[in-house]
Amino acid sequence: MNILLAASEAVPYAKTGGLADVSGALPLALQKAGHQVALIMPAYRSTLKSQFEMECPGIEFTIPIGQKTVAGSLLKSYLPGSQVPVYFVRQDHYFERDQLYTAGKGDYVDNCERFVFFSRAVLESIRLLNLEVDVLHCNDWQTGLIPVYLKTLYRHSPQYQRIVSLLTVHNLAYQGTFWHWDMLLTGLDWKYFNWHQLEFFGNLNLLKAGLVFADAINTVSPRYAQEIQSSPLGCGLEGVLQQRRSALTGIVNGADYDRWNPACDDNLPVRYDATSVVAGKAACKAALQRELNLPVEPRTPLLAFVGRMVEQKGIDQLIAVIQDWVQQGGAQWVLLGTGHQQFEEAVATLAQRNPRMVAARLDFSEPLAHRIEAAADIFLMPSQFEPCGLSQLYSLKYGTVPIVRSTGGLADTITDVNDETLAAGTATGFVYQEHSALALSQAIRRACNHYQDTAKWTKIIAAGMAQDWSWDKSAQQYTALYQQMIARLPPRPVTVH
Repeated sequence: MNILLAASEAVPYAKTGGLADVSGALPLALQKAGHQVALIMPAYRSTLKSQFEMECPGIEFTIPIGQKTVAGSLLKSYLPGSQVPVYFVRQDHYFERDQLYTAGKGDYVDNCERFVFFSRAVLESIRLLNLEVDVLHCNDWQTGLIPVYLKTLYRHSPQYQRIVSLLTVHNLAYQGTFWHWDMLLTGLDWKYFNWHQLEFFGNLNLLKAGLVFADAINTVSPRYAQEIQSSPLGCGLEGVLQQRRSALTGIVNGADYDRWNPACDDNLPVRYDATSVVAGKAACKAALQRELNLPVEPRTPLLAFVGRMVEQKGIDQLIAVIQDWVQQGGAQWVLLGTGHQQFEEAVATLAQRNPRMVAARLDFSEPLAHRIEAAADIFLMPSQFEPCGLSQLYSLKYGTVPIVRSTGGLADTITDVNDETLAAGTATGFVYQEHSALALSQAIRRACNHYQDTAKWTKIIAAGMAQDWSWDKSAQQYTALYQQMIARLPPRPVTVH
């Protein structure tokens, strides 16, 4: 198959979240599976200033944006270590900025215009590059107009008539909602601005547009695909998703084991695998305790949180739990990340007042994140909702037992510890239901009790490290989905000579 993946960000060129990880890894896995794959994304300032070699194919174009036309061009590179081509849409007024989507405390005011341009540029690039495309794989609201354009402005062009579109929703909370007059920027007929298609409570909603017009929709876990069909996780679009439920599936994101694997991780003081995990983790734990000025206590459970310090990630509840637990002692806590000021300040205060039990780093360091995964005994993900989650997959690989709330991809990937799953050798972590500080604290207590039983704990670690959540597995599922989409195309007309 010929697959073109369109995304607003991709590792290693630009990243704000998990979308970039998917966009950088899935094309490699699809190519490995034998498909012809290309990636297209904006040429941001960070991309243009990167060390990656880029060539200029000499392709320029103009895109109608409302009453004006805007010029752009293409750059080309390859995903590192591969033959997967990456095309960058260059338009410096739109994309040569410090950040991808936001300026200061708010979004760029012209975000609709920027991604109208990008969406049209993706489709123009197919023609100008003479690309053969069977599947156009779109991602999130920034590419939501692409399926609309395929079914409207480009529907009569033979080069586009056999292209099927897939829209992957990475987080339904981000929808690309703009005032109704931005409809003029799209070049689409106002007849599409109705509550069945692009209109959303009087505004233009680019994610809704994609959900309505795409040939198929998927999210990044089966559980999340179910959750978003009702309130509150449907975020107002549950009705649309219910109507399109026959076209909606869930595929869990993969983990990049080339980057996240304790057997070959250059960030670790000691590497290890499933056969040497006990000694390897002990060495990594002691090294991290020294690095973060925590007492080197081998049998004190070390609990970690790495992520955005926002309510969605449950950081408010975790702070309340740690405040209670430090009164009792018996555990160490490591937190890494940035987020809302109130949570950063609360975490900093906890660490200052309890330096022998709490260590915090209010920034983001990927090398440190790797060292924390390798050193921690328990990894905490008390999310309010989590479309997929990757940290729990990394934790499994590193022999770090996850505690997760039963939501989205966390519920799909972690098997709760109980007598039955322990006996079967399938228990990989601790899952709790209610989104509350009390429920989180009880799950931590349950995990710490099991931690004291070395035989049980070793069995849980072994089950987790045996899991395969690689991108190869996800690519197989995407391949099957692509094939189903193509099979639904009407037969080609027979030409009689």
